[in-house]
Amino acid sequence: MNTRAWEHYHSGWASAAPARIRPFGHIPRTLCVARHKVCKHGHMSNRFQLRDALAEFPPYVPGKPPVASPGLTPYKLSSNENHLPPLPGVLDAVTAAAAIPANYPDPTAAALVADIADRLDVDPAEVVPGAGASEILSALTNITLESGTSVVYPWPSFEMYPILASARGAEKRPVDLMPDGRHDFAGLAAAIDDTTRMVLLCSPNNPTGPTITDAELQGFLAEVPDNVIVVLDEAYLEFATEAADSLAARKKHANLVLARTFSKAHGLAGLRVGYGIADVEIASAMRQVIAPFSVTAGAQAAARESLARVDEVAVRAKEVAAVRDRFAHDLRELGLSVPDAQGNYVWIALDPEAAVAFEGECAKQAVAVRRLQGGVRVSIGPDEALDRVLKVAASL
Repeated sequence: MNTRAWEHYHSGWASAAPARIRPFGHIPRTLCVARHKVCKHGHMSNRFQLRDALAEFPPYVPGKPPVASPGLTPYKLSSNENHLPPLPGVLDAVTAAAAIPANYPDPTAAALVADIADRLDVDPAEVVPGAGASEILSALTNITLESGTSVVYPWPSFEMYPILASARGAEKRPVDLMPDGRHDFAGLAAAIDDTTRMVLLCSPNNPTGPTITDAELQGFLAEVPDNVIVVLDEAYLEFATEAADSLAARKKHANLVLARTFSKAHGLAGLRVGYGIADVEIASAMRQVIAPFSVTAGAQAAARESLARVDEVAVRAKEVAAVRDRFAHDLRELGLSVPDAQGNYVWIALDPEAAVAFEGECAKQAVAVRRLQGGVRVSIGPDEALDRVLKVAASL
């Protein structure tokens, strides 16, 4: 047969999400691969011996860049990046750490781990560094999930959850969010059975925005078997004005793991550095599967410098949160449905046709937003960019 790689089109969450969720989002081109069989998209390849599972989910689709429009400065509000400039000293720390690029970084990130442990009052053995929170999530699925197991998570939520589950061959058990964009904890608890190895939670939830309260977290953990790992993804925690005291909860529940990052509030997304806080036994297993040297010397140095300025990070996060709150208020005044927003983004609930129109009109204004199943997510950016989005909202 023809040995060329067969091309097919996948949409954002469509093939990773449960069947009841309709395809949405822009359509990136990727390769549809299956070994010695016809995949579900009707294509076949005998060229390489690749895993059949690759035909069951798309790669992660990042936020689209803005489209150029004459006379308008383009703005990317599709990836929840921090639009503020780096903190003083961060770039100098990166430069100094990268002075000898031929040398490997410290594979244990010992100095950074010590700083995080001191800041959070935890044992350094409980801190696991990684290339962003995504690597922490990947490591957790890698040490728990396999064929015959299941993972429970809210939906819609972070797009990587179903992708990671499929990559490990586990059964995906998404649980629909409540109408207000919050986790359905009764539904999550009901989805757990003897095959469940992990539950993923997200606070603030990406993309809808609400956080998990102390009562919700403590009540849920009391219902989860002690041998099932519960992961709390807190990538946007610093922007939240109210959220559960997850560190206190972790001291009571050894099966609770926290995933955090320097990408968002600290503004270091391009350097890829995050960390997990876990029971020593879980943390040790995570280190077994994380690639050596995944956190570069520059990333470690930048994270340490930013952590030393954590009070300044908190002030900047509050500034972003204040803009977010005003923006959400203005959208609601225009009659749009916007859930409680606690991250550095706002979720606008829209039907598919309206979401397509909204994204398209924003593109004409040289602003890229993130269209997902159920609506559009808009990252907080410069005032000019948000004003253009409000202009689009008013026109529609």
